[in-house]
Amino acid sequence: MASSSSSSSFSGSYVYDVFLSFRGEDTRKTFVDHLYSALEQRHIRTYKDDVTLPRGESVGPALLKAIQDSSHAVIIFSKNYADSSWCLDELVHIMKCRAENGQIVMPVFYDVEPSDVRKQKRDFGEAFSKQVAENTTKAELWRKQLVAASNISGWEPKNIANGHESMIIKKIVDTIFGGLFPLNSDIDEGLVGMRARLQDFISQDFIIKKIGSGGVRMVGIWGLGGGGKTTLATSVYMEIIRHFKSHCIIENICEESRKSGLKKLQGDILSALFKTNTEVYSVAEGKRKIKSMLCHSNVLLILDDVDDLDQLEALAGSPNWFGDGSRIIITTRDEHLLRKHKIDHVSPVRLLSHDEAIGLFNSHAYNEEKHIKDYEKLSLQVVSYADGLPLALKVLGSFLYDKDAKEWMSTMDRLRDIPESEIVDKLKISYDGLKPVEKELFLDIACFFIGPQLWDPMELFDACGFHPEIGIKVLIQKSLVTIDSTGTFGMHDLIQEMGHYIVRGEHPNNPEKHSRVWKQAEVSNMYFGDATVENDHIQAIEFDDYIHWPQSIMLISKMKKLRWLRLNMVSVENVEAPNFLSNELRYIDWTDYPTSPFPDSFQATNLVFLKLDNSMQKIALEGLQGNSILLLLINESLRLEFRCKHLPQLKVLQLRRLPRLVSTPDFNGLPRLQKLLIIHCKELEEIHPSLGNHRSLKYVHVSGCSKLRMFPPIVRMEQLESLHISSCHKSLVFPEIQANMECLINLDVSHIQIDALLSSIGERCTNLIYLSLERCFNLNITEVKFDGLKCLRK
Repeated sequence: MASSSSSSSFSGSYVYDVFLSFRGEDTRKTFVDHLYSALEQRHIRTYKDDVTLPRGESVGPALLKAIQDSSHAVIIFSKNYADSSWCLDELVHIMKCRAENGQIVMPVFYDVEPSDVRKQKRDFGEAFSKQVAENTTKAELWRKQLVAASNISGWEPKNIANGHESMIIKKIVDTIFGGLFPLNSDIDEGLVGMRARLQDFISQDFIIKKIGSGGVRMVGIWGLGGGGKTTLATSVYMEIIRHFKSHCIIENICEESRKSGLKKLQGDILSALFKTNTEVYSVAEGKRKIKSMLCHSNVLLILDDVDDLDQLEALAGSPNWFGDGSRIIITTRDEHLLRKHKIDHVSPVRLLSHDEAIGLFNSHAYNEEKHIKDYEKLSLQVVSYADGLPLALKVLGSFLYDKDAKEWMSTMDRLRDIPESEIVDKLKISYDGLKPVEKELFLDIACFFIGPQLWDPMELFDACGFHPEIGIKVLIQKSLVTIDSTGTFGMHDLIQEMGHYIVRGEHPNNPEKHSRVWKQAEVSNMYFGDATVENDHIQAIEFDDYIHWPQSIMLISKMKKLRWLRLNMVSVENVEAPNFLSNELRYIDWTDYPTSPFPDSFQATNLVFLKLDNSMQKIALEGLQGNSILLLLINESLRLEFRCKHLPQLKVLQLRRLPRLVSTPDFNGLPRLQKLLIIHCKELEEIHPSLGNHRSLKYVHVSGCSKLRMFPPIVRMEQLESLHISSCHKSLVFPEIQANMECLINLDVSHIQIDALLSSIGERCTNLIYLSLERCFNLNITEVKFDGLKCLRK
């Protein structure tokens, strides 16, 4: 297969990479069409006469010029190829360009044998004889070039991949691509996986298109620290460097700009490109100099490890700073910088596959002079730990090179508690560049929310003031977090480990001094600590406890800085509630809260989310200090009343399975409430009338409250978007709607008996999209004016 020596199409002398010579009636709509599409998909500039030939041009001269302007020619010999004088003339000119200009010629013998072409026999010979009869003067030259072309090593599709054309075409395109973009001999062969990444990168239109002319291209390489961005950029630099008059790499811009300033880096660029010492005395002067000195120069510039927009604006402020055909390649951990600077293309860096990771690790760790027992098994553990991150594979492979089996195992055990500092320091650069609120959000995600969750953490992030929509976007752009279509958070294992390392700080084995506690084993160990010592470190904790109820309550009572809490206990009589709850608490999700009340000292002024599930308080809970009073009372009939005077920040209230709850709070005391759920509260008889006047509520769900007979009239609930009432008392009267509900799009009234559904739905809820009246017995459906529901879908 294959052809003679290659020549890169990066040279400005070539307009096309490939010229296709073929007989249209044999292959235009079959083999050639598929081959052309495959070449175009790989960004290989291909001349095909019916696609590329400009209208109005003479066919002969245009084709001959296209052959001269192509670095490669692919000749598809078919049965009727020689029946065309045009094809034979193309062949002659192609072979002339091969001899005089070194054009790469690649024959494909499609349904013909090479010997048929060489000796002009069988179907091919019959077709050729027709042209010989009509063009006797050219016959000898044609015959000579047919012999020469058939002697070039090429492809016989019927003998490759059992004749499967798609596989044959792939082989042809791969060979052409490899000839156009060969790996430079200067590229380190130890860069495992770099060939595929390099060829993928430089094959893109934004790199190879009209290199040296046709506009400036700014390209970004983006990914997490230690992921191979600099290695890829350097490999690209070494590969295409010969096509530029001036070129340089500016390394470690993040670090160097802080140490020496941007004007020093501006001077470094000019000094390297002009090979003379150039002084810059201010950033403004540096910008002017770069633009004025480089605007007519064809340059290749690598800006490595950029982390601030000021750096880009100072070093490569605009494409018009550089001459035609220049390429500016920027590596960064922060995708946002590239988008903000209007980079032409952003290329995410790919981590190593499992096989590539094994190869890279072995290149650093395998020691022929020191055989390690179970080397393969041990090396797989390290490769799994590194999870495709090149930096980790290099660092750990180099460290383990001269260690024995016991030392390998000891190293892996240590890494579970103390990650390698060289790896952590590199990864931590992205974390250090975050705003304080983004750091807190990142640490919460790293410790609690990687992988599928049984609940939505977004409400928690919102409660904590993290502004999660923009915060998560920043973390994604800095390659610290991923999020899939289901909302599940992902994170590279070593990034997550870095987060854990930050949380543990200087006290890895002392969870009392961590800002977050998420491991059940650590919580259990804390049970046996000094119960009298107050804790000023823990901000967030989540755990289940079905055994050590008193110890759990004691732990929570000592946490003075706690901002969110999720606790699942088993309801036990006579267990005392906490004697203290942090006034910093913004989020409480507590299943089986003890029977005794919340502590008197608890001020709920910061509380944004409150969820009580299966709680059975028997006496009053009052937070009497400040402006907040949260009250749970048990009356003489042992029935629970929920009263609230003022919770100024509360947005979400969920009351689920409170078997003694008989009434809800006065909602006037919850001015910012947006979401209310009351589910399976079997004794609930009354919803406070103030609910119907609440102007902030967006979502109300009441279900499974079998004694609830009345829902308050809806007077002013302008923001309500969803209302669900189901499975309550059979005589429940649907609320009268006294005002327009323009925001209401979902109304679910199910599994209850209603004498009549007021016609006000059709009049007041004109923007309804979803309406469910499932199993609403005794419903007079004619009273609903559906004509007014113009947006109704189901």
